[in-house]
Amino acid sequence: MDQDELAARLGRGRDDGQVYLDLSGEGLTILPPDIGDLTALTRLDLGSNQLTALPPEMGDLTNLTELDLRKNQLTTLPAGIGSLTNLTQLYLSNNLLAALPPIGGLNNLTELRLNHNRLTVLPSEIGERTSLAGLYLSNNRLTGLPPEIGELTNLINLWLFNNQLTALPPEIGELTNLTNLWLFNNQLTWLPPGIGKLTNLTYLDLRSNQLTALPPEIGELTNLAELYLSNNQLTSLPTGIGNLTDLTHLGLTNNQLTALPPDIGELTNLAGLYLSNNLLTELPPGIGELTNLTYLYLSDNQLTALPAGIGELTNLTYLDLRNNQLTALPPEIGELTNLTYLDLRNNHLTALPPGIGELANLTRLDLGNNQLTALPPGISKLTHLTWLELGNNQLTALPPEIGELTNLTRLGLSNNQLTALPPRMGDLTNLTYLYLSHNQLTALPHGIGELTNLTFLDLRNNHLTALPPEIDNLNEAVQKRLRQLIKGPDRG
Repeated sequence: MDQDELAARLGRGRDDGQVYLDLSGEGLTILPPDIGDLTALTRLDLGSNQLTALPPEMGDLTNLTELDLRKNQLTTLPAGIGSLTNLTQLYLSNNLLAALPPIGGLNNLTELRLNHNRLTVLPSEIGERTSLAGLYLSNNRLTGLPPEIGELTNLINLWLFNNQLTALPPEIGELTNLTNLWLFNNQLTWLPPGIGKLTNLTYLDLRSNQLTALPPEIGELTNLAELYLSNNQLTSLPTGIGNLTDLTHLGLTNNQLTALPPDIGELTNLAGLYLSNNLLTELPPGIGELTNLTYLYLSDNQLTALPAGIGELTNLTYLDLRNNQLTALPPEIGELTNLTYLDLRNNHLTALPPGIGELANLTRLDLGNNQLTALPPGISKLTHLTWLELGNNQLTALPPEIGELTNLTRLGLSNNQLTALPPRMGDLTNLTYLYLSHNQLTALPHGIGELTNLTFLDLRNNHLTALPPEIDNLNEAVQKRLRQLIKGPDRG
């Protein structure tokens, strides 16, 4: 929009007594002083332009309640902004502001968005904006907060993530109406005990800080539904964690936890528990009390066994146990009949319990990089499987029942000791990827020709000397790859 078009539009808005003006995304670089003539405006949207400054006449728009200046290139605001005493919402995200703009007179402001700017300091004057319910300061360069932050007792939402905060002032505990507090990606090393006063919090995100411990007062946040503490340096959890009985999600990935407190079992409303990349060697018996869990992440720990109580988690749909030191699974694993995803790769399993076949809803089962020598016949019951990974084990044969898994699209069997494939392999007609490299196969069953949906078949490093004629039914690219493995004349 050029300046003539803009002037015409502002003139019409003035003459019509316009109350809402949307000039967002118009490529504006300059806003003329005429903007101050639209004194009836209550809402003005100037977002997504290229404005570097605003005219002083902005201060004449005293009826404004909402001013949107997001996604411009503003480095400062005119002093007249402080005259817009009816403003309730001021959006300044994604600009180049290095200091808090003049908002001294904005006593009715309920929402202030300053995320994605260049703020390094929050002045004490922020404490005068006591009507604020939402304060958004994420993605700046703040290293601290003034004590006056505690004056904002009407705050409900406070975003401080992606800054450089090293500590929180004790006064943070005065924000007793807060329900959402976002602090991830800062440099916090500790939390003040006053954090326990924020008893209305339902969401607390402290991921990616440098916390080594949590204060006992964390247990007083009994309305918390989601608590995220991943990517810190926590070595233990306070016993009061068990008081947070409204928690539905608890994130503790990438810490240094060596054990879980016994009262973890009190968190009976948990739906998601994220414990990957810690130093856990065992799970407490109380883990079985978490009967509402649907997601349990335990990968990259040092678990050598699972408690029998794991079988009580009958609502689990996702269980990740890869990269541990498990040598066996308890029979109770078969009770987890709602599981759709089970990842056990990179453990030390030598056998699977017969009950594995009861996991009839599994769609993905990963058992790669274990020490399995055989599969139980019950594997045939897993008829919903689409992905089965058994590579890097010590299998010498497959049970005939493997042919029951007719929904499989991917089957990984590389790096085993297979000498033959069962005839019923040909029943796996939905297979698109079949990995059989690095085995001891000398021949392929005639049923291989039934796998007409194959797009990739890897048979490298076997002992094949001939191919059955049925391979002519396969995808041309698959045929070509197979024939290249056999050093002989091309049959086609």
